[in-house]
Amino acid sequence: MMQAMLVAAGGFFGAVFRFGIGQMVKKITESTFPIATLFVNLTGSFLLGWLTRAHADDSIRLFFGIGFMGAFTTFSTFKLENVHFYRKRQWKHLIAYLAVSYTGGLLAAFLGFMINFK
Repeated sequence: MMQAMLVAAGGFFGAVFRFGIGQMVKKITESTFPIATLFVNLTGSFLLGWLTRAHADDSIRLFFGIGFMGAFTTFSTFKLENVHFYRKRQWKHLIAYLAVSYTGGLLAAFLGFMINFK
């Protein structure tokens, strides 16, 4: 039961942070490119790589790695935004978003993982 509570609490905070970043980005830019989703997904990839390398204990992994990052990052919104670009035939945006998200996500996770904790 405690494990589920840790995941739920982390999920709550991850969702709130994601919402806040989305609102902040809307105030800063009028771009039609999904900058907020890209930012949270790349940041989440980096932090999850970092957390993995840190060999965090189970409670930290459950709260932060599964709960917070699971709610903070967003696979479904990412896919929906790609479908939006496809339906509007915005090929350059679609290709750029896919390339930056996947390549950048892998690189961010790798960089997070490579940080030395000694």
